[in-house]
Amino acid sequence: MPTIHRFEDLIAWQKGRLLSSRVHTVTRDKAFQDDYDLKRQIRRSAGSVMDNIAEGFGRGSRGEFVQFLGVARGSLAEVKSQLYRSLDNQYITNELFDELYAQCDEVGRLIDSLLLYLNSTDKKGRRYAQGNVAEESIHYFPTL
Repeated sequence: MPTIHRFEDLIAWQKGRLLSSRVHTVTRDKAFQDDYDLKRQIRRSAGSVMDNIAEGFGRGSRGEFVQFLGVARGSLAEVKSQLYRSLDNQYITNELFDELYAQCDEVGRLIDSLLLYLNSTDKKGRRYAQGNVAEESIHYFPTL
């Protein structure tokens, strides 16, 4: 069973990072050039997914991690909505929409896996560890 000591070890964060990078690449296209607001917002939402996973992990408590994963989940839904706007405005093709939407779904399943684990464990988090931080590390099986 994998043990997580850093947020960079979380597959949900890694996949969120890939999603953010892909959104940045796609929005460099000239189709987004005149819609600065959508370009800026979809980039911020995609970045927010990975940032909230990291911030929640960094807080060191299960409750706050769960809270921030919920925020990450909300940002992910926002990215999906913005993908529809991008498609409707013909900034992206149906194929690209499907690819990015599938990436969002994958990240969502990984976040859900973390939430399932966190909501079923009695561990409170590093902040509450009694001198043995390793004992409070996260052990979970991500599902894709």
